[in-house]
Amino acid sequence: MSGSSSATKTQHRRSERRTQSTRVETVSQTQHHSSSRTLSAHVASGMKASLHSEKGQELVTLSPLPKRVKALCLAVDKDTEIIGYVVPAFRTRHAFTQEETREESLGHIAMRNLFSTQTVETVEVDRVERKTRKMFMRESANNITLKRKIQEKEEFQRRMNADSLTHPPEFVVKPKSYTVWENQSVKLHCTVAGWPKPRVTWYKNNVCIDPKAHPEKFTVESNYNMHSLEIKNCQFEDTAEYRASALNIKGETSGISSVVVKRYNEEELLRSGKPHGFCPEFGVTFESHIIDTFSVSFGREGETMSLGCTVIVYPTVKRYQPDVLWYRNEVLLKPSKWVDMNWSGQRATLTLAHLNKEDEGLYTMRVNTKSGYNSYSAYVFVRDADVEVEGAPVAPLDVHCLDANKDYVVVTWAHPALEGASPILGYFVDRCEVGSTHWSQCNDTPVKFARFPVTGLVEGRSYSFRVRAINKFGISHPSRASEPVAAMDPSDRARLRAHPAAPWTGQIIVTEEDPAAGVIPGIPSDLAVTEATKSYVVLSWKPPGQRGHEGIMYYVEKLIAGTETWQRVNTEMPVRSPRFALFDLAEGKSYRFRVRCVNSAGVGEPSSPTGDITVGDKLDLPQAPSHVVPTRLTDTAMVVSWTTHEVMQVGYYILVSVVGSDVWEPCNNKAVKGTRFVCHGLNTGDTCVFKVKAVNVAGYSQCSQDSENAIVKAAIAAPEPPTGVTLLESQRDYMVLGWQAPSFTGGVDISGYFLDYRTVTGGVEGQWHELNTRAVSERSYKAENLKENHLYEFRVRAMNQAGVSELSVVNAAIECKEWTITVPGLPHSLHVLEVRSTSMVLLWEPPFYQGRTKVKGFYIDIKEADAPEGAWRGVNEKARTKTYIKIEGLKDGVSYVVRVCAQNLAGVGLPAQLNDSVLAQTRPGTHEIVMDVDDDGVISMIFECSEMSAESQFVWSKNYVESIDASRLKIETVEGKSRAIFTDPSLDDLGIYSCVVTHTDGVSSSYTLTEEGLIRLLDISHDHKFPIIPFKSELAVELLEKGRVRLWMQTEKITSNCEVEYIFNDNIVTQGEKYTMNFDKSTGIIEMYMDSLEVQDEGTFTFQLVDGKATGRSSLVLIGEEFRELQRKSEFERQEWFRKQGPHFVEYLKFEVTAECHVLLKATVGNLSPDTDITWYKDGLEMEDEGNPSFTDGVLALDIARISIKDACIYEVTLKDSRGKDKSRLDLTGQGFQEVMNELFRVIANSATELCVTSTEHGIILHTTVVYYTEELRVGWLHKDAKISHSDRVQSGVTEEDLWLKINEPTEKDKGKYGIDIFDGKAGVKRIYDLTGQAWDEAYAEFQRLKAAAIAERNRARVVGGLPDVVTIQEGKSLNLTGNIWGDPVPQVIWMKNDRELVSDDRYTLKFEAGKFASITIAAVTTADSGKYCLQVSNKYGTETGKFTVSVYIPEGEETDEEKEERKSKNSTEEDSSEQDDSSVKSSWSLVDTMTYVGQLAGQVLGTVKQLYKGINQATLSGCIDVVVVQQPDGTFHCSPFHVRFGKLGILRSREKVIDMEVNGVPVDLHMKLGESGEAFFVQETEQERVVPSYLTTSPLPSEDQLSWIQDWNVVSGPEHLQNLPCEGEEDRPMSTEGTGKRRWRRRRHRTDPWREGEMPPVGVDRKHSPSTDGGEEETPPVDGEEMFEMDLSSEEEYVEHRAASQDPLPFSDWSHFDSPTPSQASLKDDSELGVGPDGRTLWAESHLQWTWDELPEYTTVRAAASPNV
Repeated sequence: MSGSSSATKTQHRRSERRTQSTRVETVSQTQHHSSSRTLSAHVASGMKASLHSEKGQELVTLSPLPKRVKALCLAVDKDTEIIGYVVPAFRTRHAFTQEETREESLGHIAMRNLFSTQTVETVEVDRVERKTRKMFMRESANNITLKRKIQEKEEFQRRMNADSLTHPPEFVVKPKSYTVWENQSVKLHCTVAGWPKPRVTWYKNNVCIDPKAHPEKFTVESNYNMHSLEIKNCQFEDTAEYRASALNIKGETSGISSVVVKRYNEEELLRSGKPHGFCPEFGVTFESHIIDTFSVSFGREGETMSLGCTVIVYPTVKRYQPDVLWYRNEVLLKPSKWVDMNWSGQRATLTLAHLNKEDEGLYTMRVNTKSGYNSYSAYVFVRDADVEVEGAPVAPLDVHCLDANKDYVVVTWAHPALEGASPILGYFVDRCEVGSTHWSQCNDTPVKFARFPVTGLVEGRSYSFRVRAINKFGISHPSRASEPVAAMDPSDRARLRAHPAAPWTGQIIVTEEDPAAGVIPGIPSDLAVTEATKSYVVLSWKPPGQRGHEGIMYYVEKLIAGTETWQRVNTEMPVRSPRFALFDLAEGKSYRFRVRCVNSAGVGEPSSPTGDITVGDKLDLPQAPSHVVPTRLTDTAMVVSWTTHEVMQVGYYILVSVVGSDVWEPCNNKAVKGTRFVCHGLNTGDTCVFKVKAVNVAGYSQCSQDSENAIVKAAIAAPEPPTGVTLLESQRDYMVLGWQAPSFTGGVDISGYFLDYRTVTGGVEGQWHELNTRAVSERSYKAENLKENHLYEFRVRAMNQAGVSELSVVNAAIECKEWTITVPGLPHSLHVLEVRSTSMVLLWEPPFYQGRTKVKGFYIDIKEADAPEGAWRGVNEKARTKTYIKIEGLKDGVSYVVRVCAQNLAGVGLPAQLNDSVLAQTRPGTHEIVMDVDDDGVISMIFECSEMSAESQFVWSKNYVESIDASRLKIETVEGKSRAIFTDPSLDDLGIYSCVVTHTDGVSSSYTLTEEGLIRLLDISHDHKFPIIPFKSELAVELLEKGRVRLWMQTEKITSNCEVEYIFNDNIVTQGEKYTMNFDKSTGIIEMYMDSLEVQDEGTFTFQLVDGKATGRSSLVLIGEEFRELQRKSEFERQEWFRKQGPHFVEYLKFEVTAECHVLLKATVGNLSPDTDITWYKDGLEMEDEGNPSFTDGVLALDIARISIKDACIYEVTLKDSRGKDKSRLDLTGQGFQEVMNELFRVIANSATELCVTSTEHGIILHTTVVYYTEELRVGWLHKDAKISHSDRVQSGVTEEDLWLKINEPTEKDKGKYGIDIFDGKAGVKRIYDLTGQAWDEAYAEFQRLKAAAIAERNRARVVGGLPDVVTIQEGKSLNLTGNIWGDPVPQVIWMKNDRELVSDDRYTLKFEAGKFASITIAAVTTADSGKYCLQVSNKYGTETGKFTVSVYIPEGEETDEEKEERKSKNSTEEDSSEQDDSSVKSSWSLVDTMTYVGQLAGQVLGTVKQLYKGINQATLSGCIDVVVVQQPDGTFHCSPFHVRFGKLGILRSREKVIDMEVNGVPVDLHMKLGESGEAFFVQETEQERVVPSYLTTSPLPSEDQLSWIQDWNVVSGPEHLQNLPCEGEEDRPMSTEGTGKRRWRRRRHRTDPWREGEMPPVGVDRKHSPSTDGGEEETPPVDGEEMFEMDLSSEEEYVEHRAASQDPLPFSDWSHFDSPTPSQASLKDDSELGVGPDGRTLWAESHLQWTWDELPEYTTVRAAASPNV
């Protein structure tokens, strides 16, 4: 219980101090730890543990817990914040299970009860703890995590308001860089804005700084967005790059500062014992090594290149990695889409994706550690991609954007190294808006300067730019696109970077209205010309101070020097930015410029003009460099230096050419700035010449003078010092020394070595003395005259033609004494040859000291260079007596070390090891020794070397011994090829032959000549001595014209003495009647011809050749089925030849579909004569007038213009004359016809134009045009990739070659992508139109405009009918005229006579009823009423006038004398008051007067008729086309398309016209109906429930009974019945009034019958059902002698109904007349055409006339009838 009490007190104390809380699990007594963490042995009785808390900084004493309680690993404080982690004594679950099982065993329980000192209470506590411990840790962790998440969520929601806008972090104040002295402190500050509040983390050299882990060094503070990092007691290792990283949910940004720590005195650090670069953080000094480096690399544009190095950092520290940085031309590289960096911990790689010339340069990899840095550099060259057009220039490079403004940016680039086959004429600049892939050209004329101002940008948008070069041969590839640049004001860009928004602050800034708002802007200032070239001039200025709230724009004006007129340059497009580029200026002229500001208030005053600016290039071309000097560097590189006279910065391109080639290639594709450049990639041994040219923005300079010739090879230098000075043998007065050759010989062979020695006595070193005054060539030396038991030190120097090397490292002191060891000494002169990827050859010399007995053999060991010492493995199991060995089984790219030890009878001596490791790798260009046997049978070995220098030689050896028996092997060397010739090959020549090339980097090879190899070579030599004639082709057979058989073969190479024998079945055949032979020795072709093959020709044919000592033989076996097949083919060819003697087909019939969708049946014929008869057949019947057969240039063609199913036939064409005949057949039925149609569909589908959109008053139409349309073509319309179904609102159709989709009354749902899918025989061709965005807005706006215009047209006031053109009436009669009026709103009506307005009075009764009918009534007309009348109607939509003429006449003998006097007096009164009367009335009538008046009346009537006939168009008179009827195979008849049209004289009563047809003069039971416009059409009744357009509906054809009924009705009722039909509500209205005392005829209401409503009488009606006998009340005919003129008008409903029936079926015609009742809008072509009323009903467009031949027209009313579907 004491343990539990102690734990409770400790927990209480920790809670009060807000320190950590933890529980510690006791550790098993069997576990032991280090001395610092050793636990007491009495853990069972109690334990005390301590935990250091960084929060409370207190020592906490912990009480033990029972063993059964599981440890809690998390330490938390009062706020449930995890502040630490306690590592428990960890046990697996398996261990717990075993322990529990053991504890529960009976024996253990007994022992525990016997020896336990715990009380019963303690046991109870153990039991409780055991029950809860399984879930204790999990519940605790879950509770802590849950509470933390709840708190974080509440804090986030409290800060995040709904109206707040998140934005990424941004540095308001970035951290600054500092330089401090050692032991000083420095504090870095920064201010960060962003929402949510960014989290700031500090990094040192990209390693996160943990201030809790190093509180003595770093302190981090964050208050009110102010963040600081304090570095205490700065040491030299604190010199680093520090980065503050701000991160929130919107992004991350960084601020970088550098801290440099200086020391007072470097010597003090050295005296302190710490090495330079010591890192106190880890207590070590890091050393970095870079191996497996990348060399100078070459790539081509578009390729991908990877550069890599292996980095070794010693010592290895866990959780520490160095910083690996990459630079190009000393500029730090960052990851991008072109650059990818990878660091795996050992290997650093840089990948350049899609190389461009911008990637060329010096690449440096830098490894930064806490103790310093290491770096490696190599150059990367990028070659140009192949040009598309030969001679075209290569692409420019380094495209950048400068001086970006609102609508202006300056694009710069660099000229390429090569101009192509001709000089560059200029450059084109392209731009692309970010987010799209469309590039548009910015300049129409090429610019020569590598700098161009681009204008016309859209403010706020971002653009990328690229450049293309052009010369007279073509255009280059585009350059790499520039980085995107935003078109915006520089001040706005700076403001966006420097002033972040703070939406959470809630600050509202209130400013007063600027008094300058609405004021004309001020005057710009500082106007200057920043650039002036021959192509353009760039102006810049400062905006005025007074500009108002709104933005301002600028006008630029120019003045030609010597004139006084200022011209505005940018009238159409004002400039938004204070930059402007002027183009198209005359070169050599002088100009002045000025600028005006403009806003909505007006145009400001102009600025001060510039001075006179002469258009021309200010920047001159650079001067040519001089004194080009090449210097040898390596085998593939040379250093080129030159002198320049340029003051300004320019770049340089270096060109190289191999002497004699006259081809110049660039050494660099990216201009260099200095005057020295290393040209890599040259071929060793080439003699090269160099020249340099300078380049700037203006262009290229002249090339420099050619340099002197220089041979590409390594420069000669002094060698490196030898290594590995070793004692090989020691005696009383001499020692034998050996050493390793230098790794670098300086480019030439080592000519000798010099040795020095000195004595060492008592640790005191003596003076150096020379051992040899003459250089020794061996790598061993015997130092004599030494003193026994003295210590000596030695050093060695190597010598070559360039001089003496540095001294080698002094070896350890060696005592001169006699060796008494029994084993042999060290082998020496170890070196390797023939290094390959999987093998190498090791050579050595035996030791000088043999030991007690002679050396019996050697053992060779090998291991990888990085492997430990225990990894040595033996190469040979038995001792090898020879001093060379070939080691195989190596790994490519792995470095190895090798050692050799000698063996004698006493044992094995110490091993001698190569100083340097050997990389197993086959060098590029490595050649092997090749065995060769020439034409004379001479056997030789050939070895080639491409790396030879002038001093190089081939050294041959056998079994790696230089001495070769010249009597058996002859050596011949020509340039880079050496040949060792065997004089007499035999078994004595077996062995290993090797060849080494001196003055190279170990170029060598060997060949092992074995007995089997020698035998094979001897066989080849024999074949060459006794050759066989080689054949290009063996004996073969082919068939010729007329079935002739040709046997032939061809030899490779023969002489003129070659002879041939022709053998058939072992019998020699000669030329004769059956065989014809030919032997062309120049080509080696041997031929034998036979006219035909007969049965006896079956057998074997052989050609045997003899050419000096060479022979050849080739046979062909023609027997069995092979012979019979050849015989059949020969006979067929013979028949074909006879066929072609007459007219024949070269190519048989085939079809072709033209671009006009005509199907051409074509066949190529030959050997025709004028007498040749060509006949075409169709289904076996000769074609006479069908199609359009043609014959042109040997091609027969039949043109099928509009192919249809009736053309699905079998076509045949025959050729026949006296020489023979031939025929060709083409089946176009079934599958053949389908193939033709598929090809036709393909042509049609691919001819479809892009979809266009047209708006009408009814909706929007999408349409495309094809060259031809046929009903078999499947067409589907799509909307948002879904098929569109036909409806009343969305309709599709075809008009001629137009495919259209009509959307009536479009809505927002109709937006989207529309497409048409046209079947092309396989899949389909689609045309897509995106009807969204601007396209939708424009189309919908146009639809709304047309719809509004149509509504206005429909509602315009107009006179729609009822008024005649001429009214002739007898004097004294009553005149009543009623005009139909239309308009909404109701129009105003004015009656006028002779241009004078009439008012209603006693004489004129003017009425306007129901807003539709305007009438004028004259009670008793007189001659004074004659004149020109008009009815004028008007409303807000327009005005219209209906005109007519009234003529009053006096009939002879109708008046009494009293009436004449009365009329005379009345007329005289009216004559005085009116000037419009035409003539006066005389007092009495005479016969002459009466005849004169009748003549005048006849003239007026005939004149009116003449005017009516003038309206008839002569071109629309009756006519038709011929009809062709063809009987089909099934017995049916099909006819060709035709049309029939009747002129106006035939359609005056078209509703009653039925057309009868006659075939060959015989009437047939086939009728047509006559349309309103004179067209004849067939009528078909349908009962299908499908939508039939209104314009395709009509009434059925009347039967003979119906026609008789109509004629009888016209006879009984006369045409007057149409005039007397009453209007609605006017049953007893008087329509005509006579003079005083005259009778009045009133109309009566008739019972409604169908025909009066415009319908046809029912089928089967007869005359007894005529209206005169239907039981209704008949009209009273007028009394003879009485005449009345009346115009009956249709009701509004009939008007609308009739109007709707005349819809125009053509979707692309002018739709503006659809709802317009105006005759002019309807464009009527004859008297019977209709208009359309506002509500869709039809009516006559004008007063209609019923004509009877030889009679004057009479006015009628025609009503519309409901018609069945056609």
